[in-house]
Amino acid sequence: MLMLIDTRGLSCPQPVLMVYPHLSGSDPIDVLVDNTTSQENVSRAARRNGWNIEAREEGDGVVRLELRK
Repeated sequence: MLMLIDTRGLSCPQPVLMVYPHLSGSDPIDVLVDNTTSQENVSRAARRNGWNIEAREEGDGVVRLELRK
């Protein structure tokens, strides 16, 4: 089941802290971010935990990070 985590409007480390507990599972996760720092930090945390990441522009400065095992 796909999980969507919306971190728009939050600054680090909050987005990583919201995503991190879910990285131990294997269900797909989509994360909405609206700044480069959050995008980089969430992506780095996911990669370290064995996830593949694809970033997709959503418009208005929002990026959807698609995390898949």
